[in-house]
Amino acid sequence: MSASLCVVCLFLCCSCAEAHIWAWMLNMPHSAPKEEAKALRESVPVDKPATAVCEHDRTCGRGFSCDRHFGLCVPLRGEGHYCRRDAQCVRGLSCMFGKCHRSIPNGQEGARCKVDRDCGASMCCARHHGEQVCKRRLVRGESCYVPDGGLAFSINQICPCDEGLLCRETSAPLQRE
Repeated sequence: MSASLCVVCLFLCCSCAEAHIWAWMLNMPHSAPKEEAKALRESVPVDKPATAVCEHDRTCGRGFSCDRHFGLCVPLRGEGHYCRRDAQCVRGLSCMFGKCHRSIPNGQEGARCKVDRDCGASMCCARHHGEQVCKRRLVRGESCYVPDGGLAFSINQICPCDEGLLCRETSAPLQRE
């Protein structure tokens, strides 16, 4: 009997720890959704209840967006608040890396992109925390080591070397410049 209780306790501890690890890795809050919604309701004056059921943003009206995960209208979020898409942030902010941030003009470093030509000179379009953004091409002396694959490779990418430079191995293992 006590062995099965230990197994249940171990399972509960591991799943709780895993939830915290994933929340940290994804930069998302690990509080219950109701607590987050309560914090939003208390911090933003609302004209429409945050519990209105929705499927699209237009159902919610001005100053609200539809949280498609929970199917509820919630107030638009300000800078630094958690989000899942641009429509959840107030005007002038974009949802990047799970939080509302000031929008970066197209072509500049950190701006969203789809292909290299969306970025300015000496930049490329590469993933940063899974989101495609404009990044600087590598200059002389910067590490250009790229892993063969795995999670780190698919979430974060680096640009190739700037024009006229080549990536070469150094004396240190897994180091290139």
